Amino acid sequence: MSIFNVNPVTVDDYRRLAHKRLPRFLFDYLDGGANAETTLASNTSDFDQYRLLQRVMRNVDGVDTSTTLAGFDAAMPVALAPVGMAGMYARRGETQGARAAQSIGIPFTTSTLGICPVEEIVRATGEPIWFQLYMLRDRDVVQTLLARAQAAGCTTLVFTVDLAVAGMRLRDYRNGMLGTNIASKVSKLAQLVSSPRWVMDVALKGKPHTIGNLSDVVPDPDDLNVYKAFIDSQFDPSVTWNDIAWLRSIWPGKILIKGVMEVDDARAAVDVGADGVVVSNHGGRQLDSVASSIAKLPAIAQAVGAQAEVYLDSGVRSGIDVVKALALGARGVLIGRPWIYAMAGAGESGVANLLSTMRNEIATAMALAGVTRIEDITPDLLERTLDPVRV
Repeated sequence: MSIFNVNPVTVDDYRRLAHKRLPRFLFDYLDGGANAETTLASNTSDFDQYRLLQRVMRNVDGVDTSTTLAGFDAAMPVALAPVGMAGMYARRGETQGARAAQSIGIPFTTSTLGICPVEEIVRATGEPIWFQLYMLRDRDVVQTLLARAQAAGCTTLVFTVDLAVAGMRLRDYRNGMLGTNIASKVSKLAQLVSSPRWVMDVALKGKPHTIGNLSDVVPDPDDLNVYKAFIDSQFDPSVTWNDIAWLRSIWPGKILIKGVMEVDDARAAVDVGADGVVVSNHGGRQLDSVASSIAKLPAIAQAVGAQAEVYLDSGVRSGIDVVKALALGARGVLIGRPWIYAMAGAGESGVANLLSTMRNEIATAMALAGVTRIEDITPDLLERTLDPVRV
């Protein structure tokens, strides 16, 4: 980074900082996608298929970006998405992310596979957070997780349905993150030696490095092969919509189904009692060569938007992207990589600053498009660009 570019502003700015400060295997685990990473790239580039319409001579005094997301009074239509092992990217990372979200006034979602347990995060903020759940083969463990989340004050459950098996994230094999041979071990050691700041701040001062909500089941995520073995053994590929109905029967709060990419699946989620769906391909980390989330959003919003709240996840990198998603039918968006880049690069203040910039981008776009309220962001504000000519 140039000495003249000392104040990170955009997601790309923070991504560069994260790349500089993290061991390569951790950066790649965050940054990478499945297989050839085609879907990963499409998630962001497909936003360019839409253009905002600039309108003039409207009274846009007093732009208001506030809304409600699953009953949460939010300062803008953005929530922090669940990210597994966030506490490996900065010291007690989930608590830093939650405090940053609280300072801006948006929801924070903790992962089943977070380093910090849900109780620690809620103590750090004094406010309810959203809780993300994977269905595990051991249903007793699932019920224990839900009881802990409810006791901690969580009112919204984000249930992820697109990880029946883990995607083929080839970077993790290439850089030695996964693997037990000598080359993998030497590679990881060299990467740690080249990241002294991370070693001091996170590896040494950030302990314990257990999967906080599952510390009795997965005691040592420092050994990432143990972590992957747990995912392979406990993530349940036999889950069906009947299991969502079971969750609905035991969870009193709101349920958002994350990982929906097709209209019939969105309808099925609503039929079993979901309060909302999150259009998401897991950030391009699961099945490569599927469509981008933004490409799938309009049809799903049209099909179930009157019965459930529709959210978008995967590919959002700016407030402009947020406005486009809302115009295509989303109630709000979830962001994952952006807040982790910011936290890894600049800590809690970096996340807060990035979110503040995003909120200002939303407000500015709204004003220049001639609207002042979130509910006024409609398809009328967009035009579709022509597909490029292929030679």
